[in-house]
Amino acid sequence: MALFTKPIELGTLFDDLAARGHATTVHLSRPLDIAPELGTALDLPGLARLVSEAAGWLAAAGVRRGDRVAVAKRNHWDYVLLSCAAARIGAVPASLSADLPLDELETLLKRLEPALLVADRELLTAGRERGCDMACLAVRTLVVDGAAEGALTVDDVRGHAAPPPYRPLPDEPLAIMHTSGTTGVPKLVVHSTHTIMRRLAGFEAHRWPVLGSRPGDVVAGALSFAHGRALAWTASVLWQDPARLLVVSAADWDEAGPFLDRHRPTTLEAPPATYVRWRHRAEGKPEGKAGERAEGRAEGRSAAFERIRLYISTFDAVHPHTVRAFLGATRHRRPVWLQGWGQSETGPLTFRFLTRRAMTGALGGRLDMRHLGRPVPTRTRLRVVDPQTLRPAPRGVAGLVYCRTEALCLGYIGERSRWLSKLRGRWWNTGDVGVLTPTGGLRLMDREVDAIPGTSCLELEDRIEDRVPEVLECVVLGLPGHLPLPVVVTGNGALDRGSWRRATADLPPLAEPVVLTWDQVPRTGSGKVRRMELRDRIGETREIHGTGRWT
Repeated sequence: MALFTKPIELGTLFDDLAARGHATTVHLSRPLDIAPELGTALDLPGLARLVSEAAGWLAAAGVRRGDRVAVAKRNHWDYVLLSCAAARIGAVPASLSADLPLDELETLLKRLEPALLVADRELLTAGRERGCDMACLAVRTLVVDGAAEGALTVDDVRGHAAPPPYRPLPDEPLAIMHTSGTTGVPKLVVHSTHTIMRRLAGFEAHRWPVLGSRPGDVVAGALSFAHGRALAWTASVLWQDPARLLVVSAADWDEAGPFLDRHRPTTLEAPPATYVRWRHRAEGKPEGKAGERAEGRAEGRSAAFERIRLYISTFDAVHPHTVRAFLGATRHRRPVWLQGWGQSETGPLTFRFLTRRAMTGALGGRLDMRHLGRPVPTRTRLRVVDPQTLRPAPRGVAGLVYCRTEALCLGYIGERSRWLSKLRGRWWNTGDVGVLTPTGGLRLMDREVDAIPGTSCLELEDRIEDRVPEVLECVVLGLPGHLPLPVVVTGNGALDRGSWRRATADLPPLAEPVVLTWDQVPRTGSGKVRRMELRDRIGETREIHGTGRWT
């Protein structure tokens, strides 16, 4: 429906916003790695100039229309700015999280065959120490924060005029990003202007009730900026012209806390893992994630969340204890939590609003947190199929979840057969197991690769996190021939076994829990648990109940 699509372009995003008179000020939790001299408060005309200058750097480094530009560096919003700069000259940016294991990053770079790798010294040094010279995997390498052997510096390419802006055809490859990679090497996902800028960002850019940003809003994002969500989030929020946009580049409270306290956002988007790390700050508990002393107001609760009217969680499942803590941390009379579900390949597919009243009901077990709401109206369709026959399953029967959306990406780089195996006509296999309710809502049970017959890992994790206060996070692993194994994360790596037994007495039989601290758990750039790597770390088998065919 063209009526609900804004004509947003990636390469000229900031020029177009400035030309329309938008006046949002962007505040950063730390200066940009590509332009630290600009400080932490930037206006849209200044950002348009920076993107144009960066486009000149890329052109001076030999990048031409149609080339791929890989970006892999410490997490920050300059991933988005470099993507805009590459798109501006007709190149295709590929954002790669520097948090990926080096062997996986090497694999992705080999698949990309980039004309230019934009990286920082830390990543290049780490690669060389492990016997992998990342600079050899691209025609040229540009280092954003100094000098490295065999690579260009920003000073080497500074001052080169960018060619006139290029506006790609709607269905041309526009940007590449990777999936989370919780079960192995991530897929490289290709999006176009039509799929990510029109269907996703363009749809979100309207001032929808509850969701839309208002002129006085202070909108904060604590994201993995290598993820495709960062492009749609930046474009859609800035198109609505809020007063301020807050960019949080790290989940560490030492950086994020004082920044959020100072600006006090009215809306906040972050992955569930970041909310979990901040939960004790929202609750006003005396101890933080790893025994740190909580800062902020006299009762221990941070002022960072007191004005928030809308929380948005993306990337992964969110558990009730976390939602309840943050809805209780704001002074807003009627705050809302938006729980979304989707994938890198598709963008958001369903959404659901949670309120304080609903979460109070969850204490009595009346709210099903695995119910993820209904498909986005006019945008997405869902159906559930039998895993063996791939024929549609009746409502209320669990099966593989397929979706249909015009925001579906163009394919996978270097894995065309894998891509085609997940397509049936215009329907896409999400790889998730779920149930469609009689009213058309989706109840998500598990990833197919993580599923345990007769139960739901996600539901067990919900109940455990809600019942055992010291558990920051729980991951239930299915082990064929053995009881499901709960791996729990606590602030200090300890767990009261008496409390555990009482909390799990009415749950299906479980193995004795493995207790870890936050930093002992392998994670993706967005904080998701890398479950296969976790199995290796705790000495368990990689054998699973699911087939793993649809990852």
